[in-house]
Amino acid sequence: MLPRESDVLVVGGGPCGLMLANELGRRGVSVTIVDEKPGTAFNPQANATQARTMEHFRRLGFALEIRKAGLPPDFPTDIAYFTRFARHELGRFKLPSAREATKAVTGLSGAWSAAELPHRVSQKFVEAELRRQAEKLPGVSVNYGWRMVACRDMDDHVEIDVEPSNGGPCETLRGAYLLGADGARSAIRQHLGFRYTGETGIRRDFMGGRMYAIYLRAPAFYEMVPHAPAWMNVSFNQERRAFMAAVDGRGEFAFHTQLRAHEDEERITEDDARAMFQAACGAPIPADVLSRGGWTAGHCLVADHFRKGRIFIGGDAAHLFTPTGGLGYNTAVEDAVNLAWKLAAVLKGQASPQLLDSYELERRPLAVRNTSYARGFADSLGHYAPAAEIEDDSPAGETARAQAGEYLASHGRKEFNIPGITFGGRYDGSPAIVGDGTAPPPDTANNYIPTACPGGRPPHLWIGDGRSLYDVFGFEWTLLCLGAHPPSSDAFSAAAQRLGLSLKVVDLPQQAARDLYEADLALIRPDQIVGWRGSSADAADGILRRLTGWDA
Repeated sequence: MLPRESDVLVVGGGPCGLMLANELGRRGVSVTIVDEKPGTAFNPQANATQARTMEHFRRLGFALEIRKAGLPPDFPTDIAYFTRFARHELGRFKLPSAREATKAVTGLSGAWSAAELPHRVSQKFVEAELRRQAEKLPGVSVNYGWRMVACRDMDDHVEIDVEPSNGGPCETLRGAYLLGADGARSAIRQHLGFRYTGETGIRRDFMGGRMYAIYLRAPAFYEMVPHAPAWMNVSFNQERRAFMAAVDGRGEFAFHTQLRAHEDEERITEDDARAMFQAACGAPIPADVLSRGGWTAGHCLVADHFRKGRIFIGGDAAHLFTPTGGLGYNTAVEDAVNLAWKLAAVLKGQASPQLLDSYELERRPLAVRNTSYARGFADSLGHYAPAAEIEDDSPAGETARAQAGEYLASHGRKEFNIPGITFGGRYDGSPAIVGDGTAPPPDTANNYIPTACPGGRPPHLWIGDGRSLYDVFGFEWTLLCLGAHPPSSDAFSAAAQRLGLSLKVVDLPQQAARDLYEADLALIRPDQIVGWRGSSADAADGILRRLTGWDA
């Protein structure tokens, strides 16, 4: 039986909807998710979990479960470029295995100082874990096999009509708010009259136009390919350009190839699909096709609005990426992180409903930023065409391979070593940020300068005994008291109590922490964003009221 009434209704059981349920369920907010699919994803879909997303999974308590999923712990997560997978290796960008990342993270500083490093794992495994975690929470109801057929904003509540995907009577569910996380063809976005803005139909030699995805099992791949294993394998030749992610490290792969002008996806048979894979391999490697289908690369799209009344959109319903850089699913997760604490605070009377205006104001510019970065990576890879002689066993072929290898290895570093994109997203100008007049460092993809300038991710440091600073943050609000002699925090504690907020006060007497934050006090929002910093708690009441929308 579906719950007839919940605090929040969610249409869409992918990463955005499931993450929202995990965030809200831990805050005692009831959630009902419906999704017309029979369950979480079967196909691999996205394959990269960025470090910031892993930090959020750590905050919720299941980063280790995610890191155990997918590839074996010692499987290399390199990005490797080949003429064909079993022929010439052109270049390789080396990255650590899951086990190596766990060991290395505590010794990193500067741009990669983080509680967690990225993890290469198929979205199918992430969704399954998010579902398991959500279903543990009281008040969370996850329901696959239910299709939404109508939604209504009734001013003081929302309603959706749902029916079983395989047929059956319609039911009406009621909630205070509704999130449409129902994908690129979002019925909720269309109901609201929102439109994608940006660019689509971008044509490239690769990663533009129609692509063909094949989920396959080929356990002989690692025996027949004379190169070290890699997480991401890219073929670079004039006949069959493709990228292929290792799914389980034992023989399952997510293979994606550019369709040529003469290839009609409606006429592609299973044997044709297998031949595409073998052409990219350059060897007759046996393969079982598990699923296949077409999709379109060349999207750089963001909805013109993310909210109307009591209805919100997030994930692919709000922004659509070409998958270079692995930014789409990670952006969707952060949509949920941003919205969840605000919905919970409003529902509990701890924040004004005006706080919800900040969701679109904060997340839409980030979506525009991230889709733009993804487009740049796709241009870099897709507009770089292979030379005619790149596969020749000749001096000209060797020269072409050397030149391509240098370019592609450089591209790999630019696309996959992205601390600036990962950690540098900001909410400058938001009404839910109290600025201090300082300007953040420039926003660049491949470099990140930690800063406590309000509106961004809190600078990270390890505080001893293997503990991350993020591990001592409160689940809701955190006030950092920095340096040997910080001012009293009593005013913030009193103001938080008056507003009904949970505030954890953390003393960090280390001078290194004070130098990193460049302030005596720093207030961290529930989504681990610096909301304010300063040298006095005198204005604590006004600061918290501003951050919770009461004095917007």
